[in-house]
Amino acid sequence: MAVLVTGAGIVCALGTTQDEVLASFRAHASGMGPARHLTTRHQADYTFGEVPRSNKELAAQYGLPSHLSRTILLSYHAACEAYDSIPKALLKGNRIGFISATSVGGMDKTESFFLDYVPDATAGKLTKVINHDCGKHTDFVAEQLGIRDFVTTISTACSSSANAIMLGARMLKAGLLDIVIAGGADSLTRFTFNGFNTLMIVDKAQCRPLDASREGLNLGEGAAYVVLMRDDLADAETALASLSGYANTNDAFHQTALSEQGEGPYLAMSQALAAASLEPADIGYINLHGTGTQNNDAAESTALRRLFGEALPKLSSTKSFTGHTLAASGGIEAVLAALAVKHGYVFPNYSFATPIAGPALQPVQQFHQDPDVRHVLSNSFGFGGNCSALLFSRP
Repeated sequence: MAVLVTGAGIVCALGTTQDEVLASFRAHASGMGPARHLTTRHQADYTFGEVPRSNKELAAQYGLPSHLSRTILLSYHAACEAYDSIPKALLKGNRIGFISATSVGGMDKTESFFLDYVPDATAGKLTKVINHDCGKHTDFVAEQLGIRDFVTTISTACSSSANAIMLGARMLKAGLLDIVIAGGADSLTRFTFNGFNTLMIVDKAQCRPLDASREGLNLGEGAAYVVLMRDDLADAETALASLSGYANTNDAFHQTALSEQGEGPYLAMSQALAAASLEPADIGYINLHGTGTQNNDAAESTALRRLFGEALPKLSSTKSFTGHTLAASGGIEAVLAALAVKHGYVFPNYSFATPIAGPALQPVQQFHQDPDVRHVLSNSFGFGGNCSALLFSRP
């Protein structure tokens, strides 16, 4: 049984719909800049991939209360776009699941609560903390959309959304569900920024994935979901792509770093290819994890050379446009990968000048279409060595 991607929804620094995001890529306009909605002493000094709408604006579009966490609001926007792509006739009589991923959950509101509460124990509104839990955004969106057959949340750091999509595909193949909306959401918070800054892997300037001059990542935020269906329910002609292969492995090396040989990434990519019965030469484009940190880019590049040798396909990191959206990144990049399969899109690195010594990867630098792109690989690697690869193909 094939698993088809029949629709998608996306919100990120480039826009709040698929059309807006694609327009930004076509214009080579990144969404990076100082933070406007995240309140921190660093907001003007660092570069962020912030969704260009306030909480009030996000809430007002769907008539939602503004006290909801930003993660809930971002998730709901992207999930609605995905949900609306499902033919109404399929919404009745089919088992529908919602699988969402996050790292920070409702941390943005919890931070605000403690800023009020710590100096004055009588201050601080508890409505700010009731949505703190990682699963709250999943429960809220599922309830609003009327999804009750299966609802769960995954949190495996930056591979979370990819693993959510993987779980959705497995449940379809096991005959447990008929339709799944899968992906993830994360918002910018002081907690995550300060944590990554403490690790000294944040670049004040715009990040430069795969470049020898890279100095770290830029944090971003967003949400994205794909609609997965059994092939007997979906129309292959109108589907975006098939999810032809996937794999999750563990580097088993370090809590926050990949091994020099990129063992986890290598195993994830090679096992995803094997699951799809494809060879490295079949891949037309790779959307890299490509964070812009010294460790990630070196390890991922080494793994790519191990697997593909000198015959590398077109590749890039779109995080130079969106920032690293943590648990949402695998979902955002899965949507881009599915669109790449459907339309032959090849997405660029925003900035690149000098390749890394050794692997010397040369990323694509201009958005374009290539009709020969039939299979697209999307990489997502998380702390704890959690490495995932998704493979999308033409149905």
